Amino acid sequence: MRTFARRLIRLLILLAVLISSQNTATATETARRFIPIDLGTLGGSVTIANAVNGAGQVVGFSDSAEHAGHAFSWTRAGGMVDLGTLGGSTSVAFAVNASGQVVGASLIAGDTQAHAFLWSKETGMIDLGTLGGSYSVAMALNDNGQVVGYSANAAETPHAFLWAQGDGMIDLHGNDDGRFGLPVAVNANGQVVGLSYSPYPAPFSQRAFSWTHATGMIDLTPGDAFGEALALNDSGQVVGWTDQLPLVLDTFHAFSWTATGGTIDLGTLDRTGSVAHDVNAGGQIVGYTHSSVGNDQAFLWTQESGMIDLGSLGGSAQAWAVSDNSQIVGASGTANNAAFRAFSWTHRQGMVDLGALGGFESGAFEVNARGQIVGYSIRFDVTPGQVPENQTRAVLWEPIANLGCHATLVGCNLRGVNLAGAYLNGRNLRRANLKGANLTRADLAGSNLTDVNLKGANLTNASLLGARLARTNVEDVVWSNTVCVDGTNSHTNGGTCVGHL
Repeated sequence: MRTFARRLIRLLILLAVLISSQNTATATETARRFIPIDLGTLGGSVTIANAVNGAGQVVGFSDSAEHAGHAFSWTRAGGMVDLGTLGGSTSVAFAVNASGQVVGASLIAGDTQAHAFLWSKETGMIDLGTLGGSYSVAMALNDNGQVVGYSANAAETPHAFLWAQGDGMIDLHGNDDGRFGLPVAVNANGQVVGLSYSPYPAPFSQRAFSWTHATGMIDLTPGDAFGEALALNDSGQVVGWTDQLPLVLDTFHAFSWTATGGTIDLGTLDRTGSVAHDVNAGGQIVGYTHSSVGNDQAFLWTQESGMIDLGSLGGSAQAWAVSDNSQIVGASGTANNAAFRAFSWTHRQGMVDLGALGGFESGAFEVNARGQIVGYSIRFDVTPGQVPENQTRAVLWEPIANLGCHATLVGCNLRGVNLAGAYLNGRNLRRANLKGANLTRADLAGSNLTDVNLKGANLTNASLLGARLARTNVEDVVWSNTVCVDGTNSHTNGGTCVGHL
């Protein structure tokens, strides 16, 4: 039950700390069991992936050539689809459920305010309205189509809401204007969690809450502490952080809350602060510990083992999500935190550097039960005649096992597979069968394509720069704006790379 609010905070922190770094780390051989897929854009240069469902549908935000960002939905079969807006210029998708319903926020006509939306393939984008005020934002939804977010009421006070088909938008604060609300997740039973806070100019107080139809809003934060609920599972277990007054950066602690057990302090890894980011169906909790004099460290907490150090790639590490089959993802600094990289952690493989799209930085936000991981990568784009620029791109790391391969792509049967946007730079695909494969926008620079069957493959906008193609079958290949092995372009070679391989 991850939330965009946390993903955005993580991304902003990483960008602020690391944007000046351009060191490159080398992915391990284990990481090569994943294929990074650049999800493309809606015409611009920046995309952000915010969520993925069990079918591999990814949603998020992309700018366009006109710099107007729109919400998108991406699938392997359909690629990136613009979800449009509610009449304004900009929209963003925050979450997607198992049936492909998407929620987020969009500017309305005139670009004066944003409204929460629910999108589906059948209905398109629907305005969910407000609680009587001028704006609303949908943050999350469950598989039953219940949507949570926040909205201004008639007094323009931001209140948490729950929306359901037939019921419309319900104010979770009722008539109480004493506190504001920001829900971040909802489980299959309609339980909502998040944070509430006191309005200005009252003394600031932030509290974690849980809400159900039966109980109403329950304060989860003990005593006079501050707190925030960040995730929950379908059993009603809630996780987040609390901190005692006065607020001190290094004294916050991760917590777990259940209706029967109350709030449990999860402690730290010999450090002074900790945050729980996510919890899976089995009650496994992930997050990080923090110290003002040392690196952050990713952790896994279980009832049986307590808090376990997941290690790192050489620097600070934070775990951001855990799947129901115990796969953990996040980001870790390399040696001296020279660069941050997306990682996958399992009991069998430990922490694996997932690499990046040819740049120096990446981070993994979510993972589904199929092992598909979504996140971002900073890629360094060099266009002839233009100033080089860093571009933030949405990435899906696809396990090669999902494509019928095992520990390597060598000799793998990938006939007809859709690998549009795949980053295969320097990979060994010797003797692989790529007959009829969709390799549009694929980066195959420096790859080993010896004895590969590329008959009928689509290499539109792909790069073969420096690749090895000895005895490669290139019969009926679609060449269109393809960078050939020798660095020339197919459109200047008579529409082909044959003779330039």
